[in-house]
Amino acid sequence: MSTLIVVGYQDIHKAEEVRLQLWKLQRDYLLDLEDAVVVVKNDNGKVKLHQAFNLTSAGAITGGFWGSLIGLIFLNPLLGLAVGASAGAVSGALTDVGINDDFMEELGATLTPGSSALFVLLRSPSAAPDKVLEELKGTGGTILKTSLSHEDEAKIQAALNG
Repeated sequence: MSTLIVVGYQDIHKAEEVRLQLWKLQRDYLLDLEDAVVVVKNDNGKVKLHQAFNLTSAGAITGGFWGSLIGLIFLNPLLGLAVGASAGAVSGALTDVGINDDFMEELGATLTPGSSALFVLLRSPSAAPDKVLEELKGTGGTILKTSLSHEDEAKIQAALNG
């Protein structure tokens, strides 16, 4: 079962900094991230999602490859490339993996202008929670939503506060 944690920050760049720390922890096999998205509400009040994975471009690349391959069979690889890339980009844009985009936009709309939030979806609990909390110590932020128990939520909030 996945665990959702949403942390709000008063700085527009802080959520991205913390997401980079989480990627480092994942690289060190201390976390198993399923998704990590930064939501920013700019000074004009517009909400922008910064996804970890761009499914549109990944779909275009994959579709282009398969389209070229099929196009080679029918002696028209350029047409196959164009059709495959277009179809892949459309399917990637329509695909939503990880955290629901509508949920993130709704919660992002409640942020104050000039702030950000980090949405984290963990596949499994951390193998070394003490090391993770130590790494996140003092990064600031306030937990906005979580699927954790109240006790675990309090531990994370204490670590964020430093």
